[in-house]
Amino acid sequence: MLRIGIVAGEASGDLLGSHLIEALKKKRADIEFVGIAGPKMLRQGATSLFPIESLSVRGYIEVLKHLWGLLKLRRQLLNHFLDQPLDLFIGIDAPDFNFWLEKKLKKRGVKTIHYVSPSIWAWRGGRIKKIARAVDRVLALFPMEPPLYEKERIPVTYVGHPLADEIPMETSKFAVREKLSMAQDVPVFALLPGSRQAELALLGELYVQTAKLIREKLPNAQFVVPLTTRETRLQFELAIYHQQAGDVPFRLLFGHAQDALGAADVSLVASGTATLEAALIKRPLVITYKIAKLSYWLMKRMAYLPYVGLPNVLAGRFVVPEILQDQATPENLAEALVKLYEDKENAKLVAEAFTDIHLQLRQNTAEKAANAVIECLN
Repeated sequence: MLRIGIVAGEASGDLLGSHLIEALKKKRADIEFVGIAGPKMLRQGATSLFPIESLSVRGYIEVLKHLWGLLKLRRQLLNHFLDQPLDLFIGIDAPDFNFWLEKKLKKRGVKTIHYVSPSIWAWRGGRIKKIARAVDRVLALFPMEPPLYEKERIPVTYVGHPLADEIPMETSKFAVREKLSMAQDVPVFALLPGSRQAELALLGELYVQTAKLIREKLPNAQFVVPLTTRETRLQFELAIYHQQAGDVPFRLLFGHAQDALGAADVSLVASGTATLEAALIKRPLVITYKIAKLSYWLMKRMAYLPYVGLPNVLAGRFVVPEILQDQATPENLAEALVKLYEDKENAKLVAEAFTDIHLQLRQNTAEKAANAVIECLN
């Protein structure tokens, strides 16, 4: 039996890990997966030694608050892997956590793969030296990444993004609204405030206030809000209560983010993987985010690019607006969303740009990633 250590840091890593495990099991039935896994990886048979929520922390200041617990957890994980040796280790995203593990295991002779290149094209490019010491191969999701690793002679495989394989090239707004029993002739806005409770704490009431302002301009507007857990749903319901927005037609969904995005004319999305989902569904969107002020200041000072949202990064230009941090007021967000809703010509241009991105990222990702893992095992 082959034993593969695997650590995913959050929901997007859980998705990548589940697809990879499924593809690997089709090639080799004798593989055991153990580490830190989310619900999708668990359904594919992975064993999780710690809950994935332990690693779901963003921003410098936020990480500092949890630093002692993260360091302790990482040491416990390493000791487990040394006590019960691995044939291979795969770190999925969570670079600051996984690179340390990968470096320690590589020194002990364990082959290491890092799945999802950190954003060295956006900030902290010097990390590539650290990556070279930690990994035997990088699996890159985006087409601008392999040349950076090839230049440093780090083995890299471009695998594309699984969402591009999963999401069809065209998503019918009519069909999705019919599925959700929503009217076809009203403005629909999808609101995606993030998957973490910390994100809802910062963005929940902001999104509700924005919806109230949109209703003043478009009285028949409706809002679809996909939320990942009972806790985040409760947070959003409390935000509605606090903002006295009980008369605003919010449709709260458990998950089903792609349905929400497919039903919408325009979306408001917290920066992250959800912005890529929105781009692949090819609707206009506004990207927004708020984090601790010091974290934002530090990240902005180290950034190389003028944009933070994946759709704009992949396009190499501002295809959709980004309204971040102090600029992210209900008034600014509502104005931008209504403007996008009314500009039908721009919606066509956005769809064209996002179609180009979809084609670049559609690479049969799980199969390519699994082949790279088998190559390392051999």
